[in-house]
Amino acid sequence: MPNLHGKMEFTISFLWISLTLSFLYLVKRKLNPGAGKNGALPLPLPPGPTPLPIIGNILDVGAQPHRSLARLARIYGPVMSVRLGLTTTVVVSSPAAAREVLQKKDQALSARWVPDTARALGHHETSTIWLPSGDPLRKHLRAVIATNIFSPRSLDTTRAVRERQARELVANLRRRAGQPVRIGVPVFNAVLNIISNLFFSEDVVDLASAEEESNQEFKRLISSAVEEIGRPNISDFFPFLRPLDLQGRRRVTAGYIRRFYNFFGDIFDRRLAEMNSGAEKKGDFLDSLLELHSQSKLQRREIITLFTDFFAAGSDTSSNTVEWAMAELLRNPAVLAKARAELRETLGPKQEFEESDIARLPFLQAVTKETMRLHPAGPLMLPHKPSETEREVGFVEVAGLAVPSEARVMVNAWAIGRDPEAWEEAEEFRPERFLGGREVDFRGKDFEFLPFGYGRRACPGVPLAVRVVPLVLGSILHAFDWRLPRGMRPDDVDLSDRFAAALTLAVPLTAVPVLPVPLGEENNLVD
Repeated sequence: MPNLHGKMEFTISFLWISLTLSFLYLVKRKLNPGAGKNGALPLPLPPGPTPLPIIGNILDVGAQPHRSLARLARIYGPVMSVRLGLTTTVVVSSPAAAREVLQKKDQALSARWVPDTARALGHHETSTIWLPSGDPLRKHLRAVIATNIFSPRSLDTTRAVRERQARELVANLRRRAGQPVRIGVPVFNAVLNIISNLFFSEDVVDLASAEEESNQEFKRLISSAVEEIGRPNISDFFPFLRPLDLQGRRRVTAGYIRRFYNFFGDIFDRRLAEMNSGAEKKGDFLDSLLELHSQSKLQRREIITLFTDFFAAGSDTSSNTVEWAMAELLRNPAVLAKARAELRETLGPKQEFEESDIARLPFLQAVTKETMRLHPAGPLMLPHKPSETEREVGFVEVAGLAVPSEARVMVNAWAIGRDPEAWEEAEEFRPERFLGGREVDFRGKDFEFLPFGYGRRACPGVPLAVRVVPLVLGSILHAFDWRLPRGMRPDDVDLSDRFAAALTLAVPLTAVPVLPVPLGEENNLVD
């Protein structure tokens, strides 16, 4: 299905660009210093499509950049450059090129290119996502995350919290057994509650009435904020126009961020008052963060920013991955049957799925990896750029080519996961490729598989994500036989995607949870 919304957004962006053409033409040389430096670079720039005057390659990239950039890479190579407005972007699209950028040149390219929307309310000044890699605050926050939030001990201690929320998801679906369900909605709400209970021991959604309008406000806030950050923005194409915020992207994002800050600020203030009054600790992540706050090691704003980042990034990406996995399984009934068979054979009559079961289910783990290979939550990793030290030099060498000091560098994880030189039958959903001795790690050691990035800028939430996604997926596969709605065949499952900061299904998946029948009677079922 065509991405009509994305095309409309792109068209609006192009119209705005057209309105500024005359002015931009007059100031282009003055405001694009890279144009003067590139000729003096000792190495050639990465090849790429010929840019149009002023707008560059914006039309070549379009509304589905992960796909269009992959197509262009087949012409111009795995390290290529495109010009988007007045900005140069270097795109890498192969495992070898990714290794060069993320491992060999990790330090040199460890700075973060910050979109204008992330600057709303100064969010980028306290966010681990956007702070420079060498910034003392970022290093401190990353240490806090690794030690107090996502350490193995912390995650082991909170396992029961995640399992309880997974059971509530199953109970919610059981009440709707036999009825078509938009899978993404209850799964998103369950993941949201997992994160909220880990952080501050509260549900933010009532799963028993998760379809009610009042329960969708927080989901809409997260989805809208993530989508806004991923939209084309003239302020990013033409940086000198940032003060004008012509499309209002920063103003809209500021509204979303302010609502996050107010929500988490209220929770912080309430819990701080409870702590000061001697109330019993809840044993969640906020307890640890409040203890650091009492020692003046974390500021209120920094804790609220951490919460905002993890809720916005973690809930959407994890739930999308589960929905993608279910879409692929329902489109491939033999794979679904194999996953269900492994669950039955391994767990037997056991009623509840537990996190500890995941280690005994290699095919379930393979399904999760194969889903992330084909449908990475972040199809284009958040852009890097040369560090301050390298900008003094004027460029960074990548594969014998020059990355200009002001360029942004993007890794196309979507293209790498579908690279036919790295994967046999790369477009096919075949979880078996991760079995039989092929040890491919989630954490970026294998550069043909980069769902969470690698190096200084790798996703800090990996330890939680690799527990939550298979727990939720395994729970709903264990509890139900899943069917497509009446009259729908596997080939009818639409795997079209919609590009944003997180890759989503263009057509939300609808499926029917069916209570399982006793072993040996499956063939008696009638559609």
